Amino acid sequence: MVPSTALRAPYTYDVLCTKASPFALSTSDRPCLRLVSTALLCAALWISPVQAQGAELKSIAILDFDLVDDQRELYPATVEYQRLIAIRDQLQEEFGNSQLYRIVDLGPAAEVMKDYQSKMQLHACNGCELDIARLVHADRVLIGWVQKVSNLILNINIQIEDAATGAVLLNKSVDLRGNTDETWRRGVSFLVKSMVEKSQGNR
Repeated sequence: MVPSTALRAPYTYDVLCTKASPFALSTSDRPCLRLVSTALLCAALWISPVQAQGAELKSIAILDFDLVDDQRELYPATVEYQRLIAIRDQLQEEFGNSQLYRIVDLGPAAEVMKDYQSKMQLHACNGCELDIARLVHADRVLIGWVQKVSNLILNINIQIEDAATGAVLLNKSVDLRGNTDETWRRGVSFLVKSMVEKSQGNR
């Protein structure tokens, strides 16, 4: 698994300079100048690909997560509905931080999405997710759902589709042992780290 650390340049540079005249560079200063120039050039070469990757990221609409509650008759879900909101927000943040996709604001499609949600779950709405994604001009759309098998066994699932064709580009799932804020949060982080490790973003 990939460590959840920020992207770092592969080298660090210790630049040691001699004291020089303000009007001219002595012979002893020239190696220092070359070292500084080399460090700056390497830093520029390292940063540029990251910036270029960000500019080329495909956009994605991350829809609200659904809850598939197998225990609804015995133990109806309560706090789980708030967790659905929390993991969607977390997924958006981690996608952006990892530069997997560029996140699209769903505001312009909010009413349409609510209308669909009043009739069915978004992960099983026969293509309604594509309509929502096209309304916000997203390249990709992500549908997600949490299956609650019991209060100890759950799974988080995501599916990414091409908004233009409906082709499924990625399916991922993670099993949870325990139904807490922390297990849900860790589950989402695991999915994102796995995507980064396997280069499954920006498809």
